[in-house]
Amino acid sequence: MKTLLIVYYSRTGAARQMARAAADGAASEPEVATRVLIATEAGPDDLLGADGYIFAMPENLAAIAGGMKEFFDRCYYPVLDRLNGRAYALLIAAGSDGSNAARQAARIATGWRLRAVAEPLIVCTHAQSPEAILAPKSVPSAELARCREIGTALAVGLAAGIY
Repeated sequence: MKTLLIVYYSRTGAARQMARAAADGAASEPEVATRVLIATEAGPDDLLGADGYIFAMPENLAAIAGGMKEFFDRCYYPVLDRLNGRAYALLIAAGSDGSNAARQAARIATGWRLRAVAEPLIVCTHAQSPEAILAPKSVPSAELARCREIGTALAVGLAAGIY
């Protein structure tokens, strides 16, 4: 059985909702076990034990949020040259843009020699004031549906041996 690992970090709930929606989509594929871990609890062994990945994170100050960056930093060298060719997708929650966090995460994935199987999905919350930025988020159902589609597609691809 193949394993899909979804690692997320979330401060205000948006990336967590996106990760859970992707997991719901992946659950439709019975040939794939899906694990969902918060970045602070995930480690190199979790990455090595999976066949594909979804990384969900917020963009903070035009960069990968600290908790997710710490996960990448902590795991980068222990798995270097050991994940080559595995499939991944990115889910980014952003206040206005998200493209820089997507670029940063893609560069890390390139270093691990992972294979992107979808364009990064960036959900813009339009949070611009300090109050809006810090407030709990509710991701619109249409955006969560897109996250579910990515989870489904990655799981189906793993089960079929495409990835």
